[in-house]
Amino acid sequence: MALDLAVVPVAGLGTRLLPATKSQPKEMLPVGRRPVVQYVVEELRESGIKRILFVTGYGKSSIEDFFDVNQQLTTHLRQTGKEEQLAELAFERSQVQYAYTRQREQLGLGHAVLIGEPFVGKQPFVVALGDSIIGMHAKSHIVERMINEYEKTKADVIVCFEELDNPKDVVNYGIAKPKGTITGDVFELESLVEKPAVDEAPSNLAVAARYVFSPAIFEELQKTERGKGGEIQLTDAMQQVLKKGGKGIGIRLPKDEPRFDIGNFESYFQAFVDFALSDPQFGEGLEIYLREKLSLKSEEE
Repeated sequence: MALDLAVVPVAGLGTRLLPATKSQPKEMLPVGRRPVVQYVVEELRESGIKRILFVTGYGKSSIEDFFDVNQQLTTHLRQTGKEEQLAELAFERSQVQYAYTRQREQLGLGHAVLIGEPFVGKQPFVVALGDSIIGMHAKSHIVERMINEYEKTKADVIVCFEELDNPKDVVNYGIAKPKGTITGDVFELESLVEKPAVDEAPSNLAVAARYVFSPAIFEELQKTERGKGGEIQLTDAMQQVLKKGGKGIGIRLPKDEPRFDIGNFESYFQAFVDFALSDPQFGEGLEIYLREKLSLKSEEE
């Protein structure tokens, strides 16, 4: 059976983006013209994913509404002569099948993935974090490459990594410990080191929000004890799979497929500006506006 199944955790509270996320999911915040989660789904669809399980939580029903067909809106656009806008709703009729389940307690990413076990069963699957866009406008082949790698190697853990420009940033991420010397973008993974000190980091490759797992991950998640903040850490379960002899593969994210992490206001603002500047209709005008704004600010200083 082809690997065409993904679990997308979207249950986080988004506390670093308050008050914007008090009554709407951070995954529904717009980046350019679309909400974050639409980019994630489009990336998965283009990578061959046909079934997506969203692991949601309290206050996340707008995600379900977004991917549902809104016949009332369609009728309104047709009756008011705005049929050209119907193209923006084409995603509603995508052939992707959506399913939803709730993480009723905030027990971490590992717990969110574990909740997907009844849906996944004994199949390999993708995990794509719902608050991270890969590639400008989700033009990324990383998940497709990861799926292809799984088909070749049947690895239990395949992780996407981004190369950090600033070595000091390793303290904020899970960092790859490769087996031997890395000679290309695909390498064997010995282990992961969670938020190491700068002088103890085994590499500058940070986990980048995309994974492929065999069902072996569920057995370890079931046994993983709660860690910091009372949460079940996905990294801990991955470590156990690798420690017990499971095969791990890392794939480096290409420079032309950057990760946009919508996890805090600084990265969200940067992502919005990048996507808005690339808009075919409004990008050029926005660039002119920003240049004038920054020029005036420079003169004032």
